[in-house]
Amino acid sequence: MESVLFKGAYVPGQGNVDVGVRGGRIDLVGRGEAGNYDRVIAADNCALLPGFVNAHGHAAMTLLRSAADDLPLQQWLEEKIWPLEARLNSRRVYWGTMLAIAEMIRSGTTTFTDMYFFEDAVAQAAEETGIRAVLSRGLVAVGPGFDQAMAETREFVRTWQGRGDGRITTLVGPHAPYTCPQPYLEEILDLARELGRPLQIHLAETRSEVEESRRQYGKSPVAVLEEAGMFALPVLAAHCVHLSPEDIDILARYDVRVAHNPTSNLKLGSGIAPVPALLAKGVTVGLGTDGAASNNNLDMMEEIRLAALIHKGAHHDPTLISAQQALAMATAMGARAVFLEEEIGAIREGFKADLILLDLDKPHLTPRHNVEAHIVYAAQASDICLVMVDGKILLEDGHLTTIDEERVLYEAARAARELLEQ
Repeated sequence: MESVLFKGAYVPGQGNVDVGVRGGRIDLVGRGEAGNYDRVIAADNCALLPGFVNAHGHAAMTLLRSAADDLPLQQWLEEKIWPLEARLNSRRVYWGTMLAIAEMIRSGTTTFTDMYFFEDAVAQAAEETGIRAVLSRGLVAVGPGFDQAMAETREFVRTWQGRGDGRITTLVGPHAPYTCPQPYLEEILDLARELGRPLQIHLAETRSEVEESRRQYGKSPVAVLEEAGMFALPVLAAHCVHLSPEDIDILARYDVRVAHNPTSNLKLGSGIAPVPALLAKGVTVGLGTDGAASNNNLDMMEEIRLAALIHKGAHHDPTLISAQQALAMATAMGARAVFLEEEIGAIREGFKADLILLDLDKPHLTPRHNVEAHIVYAAQASDICLVMVDGKILLEDGHLTTIDEERVLYEAARAARELLEQ
C-alpha cells in the first residue's frame, strides 16, 4: 500500500495543513516532507474531511428505489415493501448492495450501517469493495423463521466480525419493538450478551407506533425497552422521531446513540426528530439515509444539509444545528454512533485513514468566506474528487477503483426486474 501526503489541504477546525497516510492510518497532521511519501497530492484548493458515516440504512433496498412512493410507513411496508422483500435472495441482495456501495462511495460515505436479510451477501460486497461496514442481520420475531434468523445472526457475527482487515464489524439487529416483543426480545438480548456485540433497532419512528405501545403496555417504546433491560447494552437507535422529554432523559442516561434520518422521515411523513433537544441532553446523534426505497438516494451530503436546515425552520430559530454540528453528525458523532469513535471520524494521527477530498475550486464554493458553511450549505456530491478507506483510494477523479460500475448497473437492474416480474 503506497503512502500518500495530502499537501496543503483545508481541514475543518485545523486550517490548511499537510496530512500524511501510511499503512492505512494517518501518520501526520501538520507539515510534511514530500520525499517521505510515495505519492504527493496537491490539495491547496481542496477540503480534506473524515469520510462520512451513514449511521442507518438497508443497502440492498436500492433495488426498490421508487417502487413504492408517497405512502405512509405502515402501508408502504405492509402493502409494497414486505411483499417485494419476500422475493429477495442472496444474489439479488449482493447486487443491490454493490449498487448502494458505488453510490455511497461517490457521495463520500466511507462507513455504512446495514440491517437486512442475506447479510452474508452484504458483507461480501463490503469486503470486496474496500468500504467500511457495520452490519446486522435483521431480526423480526412476529411470524415464522425467528429461530432460523437467530441462528443466522450467531453464525454471521462469528464469521464476519473483524473481516476485511477489520473493516467489517457486526451488530445484533432486532428490527423494532413492535416486531420483537417480549419474550423474543429477551432472547435477542441474551444473544447480544453471548456474542459481546452492540445492538441496533428502529425506535419511535411514527406517532402510531408510540400510540400503540402506550395502548398495549401503558408506556412509550423507549420505556418498554428500558424495562426490558435493552439499554444496559450498547444500542444504536434509528429514527427516534416521537420522543417525550422523559424518553430523551432515558436515552441520555443510558448513552443510547441515535441515527437521525431526516429525508426518510420527511418522505414517509413520519415527522422530524427532536435533534436539538437530544443534543442538548448530550445524546450522540449520527446521520443516516435509511434505504433508497424511502429516500430515494444515499447521498450523505443531502442529509447533512437537511439536518442543518429543517430544525431551523421547524423551531423558527436559525441558530439551531450549526454547519459545524451538522458536519460533526456525519463524521465524529457518526463514528461514535456506530461504536467506532476510537478509529474513525476525525483527522488525527493514529486514526484510520478514511478520508474524502472535496474540490473547492467551483463557482458555487466561491468566495471562501466560511469553508465549513460551504460544505454544508453549498457543496455537492460531485465536488468529491477522492475517497479513501483504510489508506486505499476507492474513488479518484470520478473513477471507482474497486468496482466494475458498468457490470453493477447491469446486474442490479436485472435483479430489480426479477423482483417486480416474479
